[in-house]
Amino acid sequence: MADDSRLDPADDPPVPPVAERRPVTLEAHGDVRTDDWYWLRDKDDPAVIAHLEAENAYTEASMADTVALQGALYAEMVARIQETDLSVPVRKGPWRYYSRSVEGSSYGIHCRRPADGPDDAEQVLLDENALAEGHDYFALGNFSISPDHRWLVYSTDTTGGERYTMRFRDLDTGDESAESIEDTSYGSAWANDNATVFYVRVDEAMRPFQLWRHVVGTDPAGDVLTLEESDDHYYLGVGRTKDDRFILCGLDSKVTSEVLVLDADDPAGRFAVVEPRRQGIEYSVDHDRGDPDTGRPGRFLIVTNDGAEDFRLMEAPEDALGRANWTEVIGARRGVRLDAVDPFVRHLAVYEREGGETRMRVIEHATGTATPVDQPESPSTVWGEANPEYDSTVLRYGYTSLATPRSVYDLDLVDGGLALLKRQPVLGDFDPARYRTTRQWATASDGIRVPISLVYRPDLVAGPAASNSPASDALSGSGAPCLLYGYGSYEASMDPTFSSLRLSLLDRGFVFAIAHVRGGGELGRHWYEDGKFAAKPNTFGDFVACARHLVDAGWTSPGRLVARGASAGGLLMGAVANLAPDLFRAIVAEVPFVDCLTTILDETLPLTVLEWEEWGNPVEDPAIYSVMKSYSPYDNVSATGPDGRPVRYPDILATAGLSDPRVGFWEPAKWTVKLRAANPHNRVLLKTEMGAGHGGPSGRYDAWKDEAFVYAFVLAALGMADAPPVPYPE
Repeated sequence: MADDSRLDPADDPPVPPVAERRPVTLEAHGDVRTDDWYWLRDKDDPAVIAHLEAENAYTEASMADTVALQGALYAEMVARIQETDLSVPVRKGPWRYYSRSVEGSSYGIHCRRPADGPDDAEQVLLDENALAEGHDYFALGNFSISPDHRWLVYSTDTTGGERYTMRFRDLDTGDESAESIEDTSYGSAWANDNATVFYVRVDEAMRPFQLWRHVVGTDPAGDVLTLEESDDHYYLGVGRTKDDRFILCGLDSKVTSEVLVLDADDPAGRFAVVEPRRQGIEYSVDHDRGDPDTGRPGRFLIVTNDGAEDFRLMEAPEDALGRANWTEVIGARRGVRLDAVDPFVRHLAVYEREGGETRMRVIEHATGTATPVDQPESPSTVWGEANPEYDSTVLRYGYTSLATPRSVYDLDLVDGGLALLKRQPVLGDFDPARYRTTRQWATASDGIRVPISLVYRPDLVAGPAASNSPASDALSGSGAPCLLYGYGSYEASMDPTFSSLRLSLLDRGFVFAIAHVRGGGELGRHWYEDGKFAAKPNTFGDFVACARHLVDAGWTSPGRLVARGASAGGLLMGAVANLAPDLFRAIVAEVPFVDCLTTILDETLPLTVLEWEEWGNPVEDPAIYSVMKSYSPYDNVSATGPDGRPVRYPDILATAGLSDPRVGFWEPAKWTVKLRAANPHNRVLLKTEMGAGHGGPSGRYDAWKDEAFVYAFVLAALGMADAPPVPYPE
């Protein structure tokens, strides 16, 4: 177990709050658990709020000696950011749309200007700062312009609970329509009559389940319920095809899809099913209206795993949607995951994954020639930016790496010309050439190789030798301080991207690393399947293997290694804290899903039934119950190790949001209490946002302050609170 001598308390250290034990017996499949702090889930109990406030006070007192450091970190971060900035305008019809930020303002401003007019002919469509006035929290949900560019539909949330109020603004006059619609969710779609809007509502479990039709300027009481999904495993979404011909309604579980289409010219018409749902079969749909100049007919494009584990592209005639009429366009390829396609009149942009990295290529319809988009670094990330105009011959895409700021390019699809439109500004003396990014591979306990993406400053960290041989990856010395990030759920890929905030760590000699563990999607569908259900422990073992690789290769050492993850990545943090407490000096677990077994057993909680297809159903399946109990962080907090000695956990910072609809605030609240009860030497801090939800603070300045707080915790845990950033050598 870890050495308690590393704790160096002040003369009068803050005393953590003690939550009363109120034992509750939980039983399933003949197994009995006792939860002493089950009561902390009741937000209406004044004692719960008092406890959370006491935890916040304790955290503030415990971090009091880092206040100056937090201020210095925040100042460093802000000094690198061009606070008054402008996104690259995107043309749609007669307008160019963009957003901008203003120094001192926390939220974005959405604007447009005539596509062929002067740059100073700006029209402000929506100023989020004005909408956020008087609210501690603000989030913009939907933001969609009508096809004739006259109307804006937008929705706002001021609690963090992700239930949005929808409104309509006349962009010709700037006036708001009289009506508003409460309790809407993400997703909206205009019909081509420029008056009808489709929108989504959620049920009591926060599941998007209804599609409604509204006509701007009318009383919402007269809105029409168009579709309702009764199966609790499915959620509903709505959008439009790229070419504006159809409204799409997607009905999806975690593993099964069904898409319905409606002619956007006939909003009161009936939706048609592309292909009825079949368990385990997923597909997404777009429409390619064809090319009248060449006679190429219109078609539906379907990306599906039907007959292809890592998906393939099919097409269907406009008048015959069903599976029997599908024809293969891009077949399955071993080791290549097809993510999506983007149709243009003469080209098709294809978004894929290979070797653990994103890839893009462009196929010319006339010749079938495929041209890859260049990625000068590895690992790196490339993605399609907004390309709303079907007839365009220019592809806009984004590129970044852990060392290269986010960049926006225009690729001429006719002559291959490439133009850099914007690179994320980083103020000061930032030089991307001073940083090095590389890919490492760890070996898990079952022999599987797990990728790790790293970035560091080679003048501060002894990097690999020039040789590409495996032996050159070993570093000398005890290693650098290292922050290792992980997620590993929902097939979400943690692709390497640049962060100017992260420079505050890199310039203090840190290595930043991402462990691309199983349960994510970095290496295709099998990578996801090998980290869910009964195989979920692979996710945690992979992260530990990545940490051990970084230590064994000399990148870092246990006393200088910090782990970080959020939400399902917070579950990862709690699991590895139990698996290998001696391997990490500190852990940051943000809105962590650490009481996963109790939550997934409770069908009354938001989203639980949907989650059964990610984690398994422990209500019905005793084997899944057993697996989840074996890794549930809260259920496996230990007072003593296998050798009988007290377990000293890494220093832990946990966060929560009182209004969080995704991970209940009580999960980290209970976890922190139980960790302290297991060993009073465990240094555990809980920071709860009392007016926010899953994403934490909403304004950009508050978000930067929050990141400075996390960095201060990390630096203090490593004994580096007094370490300044190191200037570049002359």
